[in-house]
Amino acid sequence: KDLARPGEFTQSQTFDFEFTHVEKPYESYTGQNVKLRYFLRATVSRRLNDVVKEMDIVVHTLSTYPELNSSIKMEVGIEDCLHIEFEYNKSKYHLKDVIVGKIYFLLVRIKIKHMEIDIIKRETTGTGPNVYHENDTIAKYEIMDGAPVRGESIPIRLFLAGYELTPTMRDINKKFSVRYYLNLVLIDEEERRYFKQQEVVLWRKGDIVRKSMSHQAAIASQRFEGTSSHTEAKTPSQPAENNGRQ
Repeated sequence: KDLARPGEFTQSQTFDFEFTHVEKPYESYTGQNVKLRYFLRATVSRRLNDVVKEMDIVVHTLSTYPELNSSIKMEVGIEDCLHIEFEYNKSKYHLKDVIVGKIYFLLVRIKIKHMEIDIIKRETTGTGPNVYHENDTIAKYEIMDGAPVRGESIPIRLFLAGYELTPTMRDINKKFSVRYYLNLVLIDEEERRYFKQQEVVLWRKGDIVRKSMSHQAAIASQRFEGTSSHTEAKTPSQPAENNGRQ
């Protein structure tokens, strides 16, 4: 938008602007090899050189609870040595969610030292033969220390709120993707590693309901303070309810 006609600045001036109905389809993202930015850029055009100032803005894509969110259940192992069954309660988690699951040991004939579960972020950039994958281990969580026995069940409870995560992104503008995997790792006494990866989908939950409730509470409090000085006390609940219906 053009904010001013050609001329001279002789004193400080303020220019109002507004961008309406601007589509922002993707979430802001900063990764290892790619960055997706939204920013405001103000330019003062001059004869010799322009004066340019930029200010970044952060865009979040909010989602609702998925209609289908089935559990994950798989059996993995090594023939005649190890056979385990793992189960996660969901396949899609919001960024403040809790991953709940169980590991069942059906056959154990190797000496396992400990077991851990990792959250791995895989950033994919490029297209065709020039695709590049960058893996980043976001978290490591030890879920067992010591050798398990046949029939043992190990619970999993992993809180996502403490980690820096983004929603899953698939083929953003045909430039990059971001996917997340749960990596189950078993280490035996000879430091050999056995692992199984499973992709999970992460999404950002909106707090619209909570914000609207707090907004109504603030309005009700202000109206209550305004009416408390009058001789006749009025109930603030009715205005708050009317405001909620609006």
